[in-house]
Amino acid sequence: MAPENRARERFRSDVLSGLEVSPRSLPCKYFYDARGSELFEAICTCPEYYVTRADLALHEEHIGAISEMVGPDAHIIEFGSGAGIKTRKLLASLDQVRAYTPIEISASALAAAAKDLEQAFPDIEIRPLKADYPLDIDSSLLDLDPPSRRRVIYFPGSTIGNFDHEQAGDFLARMGRIARSHGAVLIGVDLMKTEQQLLAAYDDAEGITAEFNLNLLARMQRELDARIDLDAFVHEVRFNRDYCRVEMHLQATRPTVIEVDGRQFVFEPGETIHTENSYKYSVKAFRELATRAGLEPVRVWKDPDGLFSMHWLEPMK
Repeated sequence: MAPENRARERFRSDVLSGLEVSPRSLPCKYFYDARGSELFEAICTCPEYYVTRADLALHEEHIGAISEMVGPDAHIIEFGSGAGIKTRKLLASLDQVRAYTPIEISASALAAAAKDLEQAFPDIEIRPLKADYPLDIDSSLLDLDPPSRRRVIYFPGSTIGNFDHEQAGDFLARMGRIARSHGAVLIGVDLMKTEQQLLAAYDDAEGITAEFNLNLLARMQRELDARIDLDAFVHEVRFNRDYCRVEMHLQATRPTVIEVDGRQFVFEPGETIHTENSYKYSVKAFRELATRAGLEPVRVWKDPDGLFSMHWLEPMK
């Protein structure tokens, strides 16, 4: 089966399994088809969405201290395509980078990122690896000859917040195994702030985030031939205080049916499909999570406004 057909069948299977349970949910990774990726880029420019600006400001403020921690002859391994401004700032700041490995499930995104970075950094060995990074990765595929002084797993942005606490702990533990005993994990974490600011960030006034959320249903129509009345659903954002997370939902405004592969899923008004969680942390809470995952918190940096953090974690000896 061709890769695109396998991906479509995984999408179909995840949609069916997500709609047949209660409460209904769909994996947020399916937001990012071509249209969804365009919409997310637009979200990042919205005045309400502070995350991207705060992460970039943190890099600009602390890149010298971060590069000192990385040190010379490091192998930088980034989960995600990594051709953006933050990756470029990091690579440009480092001393004698041994190699850079972007890891990405999308072959086209991976190839584009690798090509851009090879042109921008001709003296750095770029070693792209196609893999589903939330899953276990064969770390032998990351071996260098001769070996680097240390591996640094680089995971900027706030994606760790999309995992529940158990999943996040497992993911941190896997990153620690890949980094190995002399390596480190450099990871971005969004911080707790006022409920009003958090809700605004995921429900911008222009409605771009709403379109991004609803595009998931449109993607089901395009790729799975699903029968959906798109006008019967609206974007809904909640702050769940018990779990310290922002939730995105697609809420039915009237009785409606979604049909996929001949199977019908009936919605009453007010019923939702839970599409994304975004957990928020205090520095203390995230460091406790990392410690439980076998990683020692060594340093933490924040942007000038204290909205976002970057953590340097090392595998416990």
